[in-house]
Amino acid sequence: MKHFHYKGSLKLESGAVLPQLSIGYHTYGKLNERGDNAIWICHALTANSDVQDWWPRMVGAGQVFDTDRYFVVCANIVGSCYGTTGPLSIDPLTGQPYYHKFPLITIRDMVEAHKLLCEHLGIRKIQLLVGGSMGGYQALEWCVTQPQLIGQLLLLATSARESAWGIAIHSAQRLAIEADATWKTDTPNAGHKGLKTARAIGMITYRNYHTFMATQTDPEGDKLDHFKASSYIEHQGNKLVARFNAYSYWTLTKSMDSHNLARGRGERVEDVLQTVKQRTLVVSINGDLLCPPEEQNLLALHIPQAQLVRIDSLYGHDGFLVERDKITREVTAWLAGAEKPVAKTG
Repeated sequence: MKHFHYKGSLKLESGAVLPQLSIGYHTYGKLNERGDNAIWICHALTANSDVQDWWPRMVGAGQVFDTDRYFVVCANIVGSCYGTTGPLSIDPLTGQPYYHKFPLITIRDMVEAHKLLCEHLGIRKIQLLVGGSMGGYQALEWCVTQPQLIGQLLLLATSARESAWGIAIHSAQRLAIEADATWKTDTPNAGHKGLKTARAIGMITYRNYHTFMATQTDPEGDKLDHFKASSYIEHQGNKLVARFNAYSYWTLTKSMDSHNLARGRGERVEDVLQTVKQRTLVVSINGDLLCPPEEQNLLALHIPQAQLVRIDSLYGHDGFLVERDKITREVTAWLAGAEKPVAKTG
């Protein structure tokens, strides 16, 4: 991981100011002399900047995001705990970690921070901006605020605004964190049991009935306890607690709640989508409970140059991460239809 330490401050949409900003990021491939062969991948809620780790076989030589041709960037978002300024960072005004005092962050704040990194890296054109789920929120905001920078847009399992359904799920997850007796303490592991429960709630929405029936059904027998599905949920909760942080989870779900392309722009979401002029591929996952196909239908209907593809997946919302072969085929075919593919870098 590389780090960009911005020398100025970052004013947030809420009016608060981060006096210091550090961004953790990964790059793959080489930026050409014109600075116009970049692909930027925006990650989702609990992911990090190492896209080859959480999205294997997608970035690399000869892969769909081909590092022989493109300079691929993935940067960690503000508010996370993977190298970018967040609740565990030191507040320079107090010399102590922010913890509960970390300010409200929005998707737009994340994009503003990444614009600074983009400029620092010398990127003059992002040939393809990619975002799945929460990453798609960022990608859409970036296209609206800096349209001249973005060439093409790939959106997966995402939406133009957070739904009431999504806000309700996030609220339930934060209630779980807040119910943890340790949450009110200023310690790095505050709320860790609540985070486990929040992850359990999330897993039910990331997958669906058919996923659990196919993969977590116990063999016929006389069990009274210790069911396979229960063990799976426990396991997933423990995994997240071991690698993530409750402060960041609480903060980032808040940022998703306020996602709305039309906020403060005096228009309907449909009207703002009409301003997205990039050639766009919208990928929808059949069986997605969290961000269902209706949301992608809206994107494809109102983005002028959008193409919609549907992918069948047993894995629901997580299909955008799991169904890599299907996504590769669709994206490869779509990219091949571009008028002027980028030449290989020397």
